[in-house]
Amino acid sequence: MDVKRHIVHIDLDSFFVSVERKFDPSLIGKAVIIGGSVDRGVVSSCSYEARAYGVHSAMPTRQAVKLCPHAIVLHGSHGRYSEASREVTQIIHDSVPLYQKTSVDEFYIDLTGMERFHDCYQIATNLRQKVIRETGLPISFGMASGKTVAKMATNQAKPNGQLYIKHGEEMAFLAPLPISKIPGLGESTCQKMYQYGIEKIGDLQRTNIRFLEAVFGKAGKYLWEKAHGIDHSEIVPHSDRKSISTEHTFFSNVNDQRTLENILVSMTEELSGKLRRENKLSSCMAIKIRYANFETHTQQQKIPLTAAEHILIPGVKNLLKKAWNQYRPIRLIGVRLSDLCTGSYQINLFEDNEEQIRLYQAMDKINFKFGDKTVCRAAGMEIGTRNFNPFMKG
Repeated sequence: MDVKRHIVHIDLDSFFVSVERKFDPSLIGKAVIIGGSVDRGVVSSCSYEARAYGVHSAMPTRQAVKLCPHAIVLHGSHGRYSEASREVTQIIHDSVPLYQKTSVDEFYIDLTGMERFHDCYQIATNLRQKVIRETGLPISFGMASGKTVAKMATNQAKPNGQLYIKHGEEMAFLAPLPISKIPGLGESTCQKMYQYGIEKIGDLQRTNIRFLEAVFGKAGKYLWEKAHGIDHSEIVPHSDRKSISTEHTFFSNVNDQRTLENILVSMTEELSGKLRRENKLSSCMAIKIRYANFETHTQQQKIPLTAAEHILIPGVKNLLKKAWNQYRPIRLIGVRLSDLCTGSYQINLFEDNEEQIRLYQAMDKINFKFGDKTVCRAAGMEIGTRNFNPFMKG
C-alpha cells in the first residue's frame, strides 16, 4: 500500500514588497514596484495592486511604469530581504523535521508520518500563524500529496491564505485550472497544446498519454502525470552543501597587488558561475592568504544573498586589503563563498539592469557549452581553470 504523503508548499506573498511595507506601512494598499532604475532596470517584485495592471517580475521597469504610472518605484534594500528570509527559515527549521528551501521566500515541508500523532493541516496552519505573528509578513501555503499540487494550491490560496487538497481530490482540483498554471510549463509548450484544443488541465487529463508522448516526446509523460496530480519527487533536506571554494598556489611568492587581484577576479568569476548553474546564492564571502612562512590568514564578510560577480568582486578585493600586509609576499590565495541557499537569481534583479542580466545569461550559456573561461573579464584571463585547483567541496 502506498504511503499517503503530506507535503506543504509555503510561500511568502510578494516577499520584497511585504518587507518594505513592514518598514513603511504607508505603502500598504498601494501599487508598489521594486527594481532597478526606471531607465534600464528590471522589476524584481511588485504588489498585487501593481499586478492588476499587468506588471510582473523580470519586466523592464520602464514598461511597468507605462502600465501602472501611479506606482511607487523603490530601488530595494536586499540586506533586509536576506535578513527576513533568514528569520522565516529559522522559524521553519525550529518547527518541522524535514524541509527544503527552494528560494529566498519559498519552502517545501514533508509532514508524512506525523498524521499518526497530529493533524498535519493543523501543524501547517500553526506554522503559518507563527511566521505571521513573529515576522509580520503575509504568507500562504498549500497542502497536498505531492510537491506540484501543493505549489498549485498555494497559488490558488494567495494572497495570505491556505488550501488543503485532500488525497483523492487532486484531479478535481486541477481540472478547471488553465494549463499555464502547471509549474515549469513554458509558453511554447502551452501554445502547442492550445493548437490541439488543450486549454484546461481537465482537457489534458482526458488526453491519451501515447498521443502526448508522440507530440511532446519524453515531456508527454511528465505532462500527463502533472495533470493527474502524480508527483513522487522527494523533499531534499535543507542541509545540502554549505560552501564552494577554490585556491591557487604560486610557483614563486607574489606581492604585486594587480596580480593578486586578477587571480581573485578569475576565481570569483568561476565560483559565481558555478553558483548560478546550481541555482544557488551565497550570503558570506571569504578569502584565504598564506605567506611564504606558511602563516595563514582568513577574512570573511556577510553579504546579501547573491550569485553575481559584479557584486562579489569588489567585496573580495576589499577583503584582500583588510587581510594582507602588503610588505609580505603571498604563497597561496583562495576564495570561499558560503552560507549557500538554493534560490533563483531574482534577489539580484534590483542591483542589475537588463543588459547585466542578459550578459550573465549569455556568458553562462557559452561557458557551459564550450568550457569555463571561454568568456570572462579581461582581468581574469591570466588564470585559467587548468592552472589552479578545481572546486573543492566545503
